[in-house]
Amino acid sequence: MDLASLPDFTVPLLASVLAGGLIGFEREWRGRAAGFRTHILVCLASALLMTAAVAQGAWSFDALPGTQIVSDPTRMAHGVLTGIGFLCAGVIFRAGFSIHGLTTAASLWITAAIGLLFGAGLFALAAAGTVLTVTALVILRLVSQRLPQKSVVDAEIVWRRDAADAEDAVEAALTALDADRRCDRFELIDNGERVRRTFRLKVAGAAALKALAARLRGVEGVTGYRFDPRDD
Repeated sequence: MDLASLPDFTVPLLASVLAGGLIGFEREWRGRAAGFRTHILVCLASALLMTAAVAQGAWSFDALPGTQIVSDPTRMAHGVLTGIGFLCAGVIFRAGFSIHGLTTAASLWITAAIGLLFGAGLFALAAAGTVLTVTALVILRLVSQRLPQKSVVDAEIVWRRDAADAEDAVEAALTALDADRRCDRFELIDNGERVRRTFRLKVAGAAALKALAARLRGVEGVTGYRFDPRDD
C-alpha cells in the first residue's frame, strides 16, 4: 500500500464524508450535542479503518515462508461498532423520568455502520442506508409533527410544607391537565421547609403548559416549578 493506491480510496472516503454530513446536518439543525462535524468524523473514521482492514493483503510485511495469510475485515467492523458505543453513551443523559439523546446516539451508531459499508466498497448499500437514515430523521419527524399526539413532559413542583392546601391544589391542577399522570419522587428540601415532587404528564402542546403554569402561580404556597418536555 503506497501513495499510488490513494485514488482507489478517494471515492469511499469522500462518500463517507458526504453521508456523515447529511446525517449530522439534521442533528446540528436540531441543536444536538453531536452534530455536523461529529457525524462526519465518525463516518470518515469508520471508512478509513474498514478500508485499511479490507486492504490488509496490501500491507507491507514479510510473511513467513510456507504460511498463508487470511484477513477478516469483519473483525474491524466489530471493533468499530463496539468502540462507537462509548461515544454514543456520552450523548445520552437522564432528566427526571426522561432519557434524552437516544436518537442522536442511534444516528452516531448507524453513521459508523454506513462508514464501514463505504470502506468495504458496498456503495449501493451504504447509499441506501444514508437515504433511509435521513428519511427517518427528517421526513418521519415532519410527519409525526402533523399527527395528533401528546408530548410527554417532566414536571417538578415545589411548595412550602406549612401551606396546608398547596398539595391538594397542585394535584387538582395536574388532574385537570392529565388524569393519568405519574408521580416520580417525593422530597423534603431546604431543611424540611419545602416539598418537591416530580410528575410525568402528557400534554397537548405549549398552550396547555402555559395554562398549567398560570394555575400553579395562583396556588398559595407554591414557590417554584419546572417543566421539561421530552425531546430526542
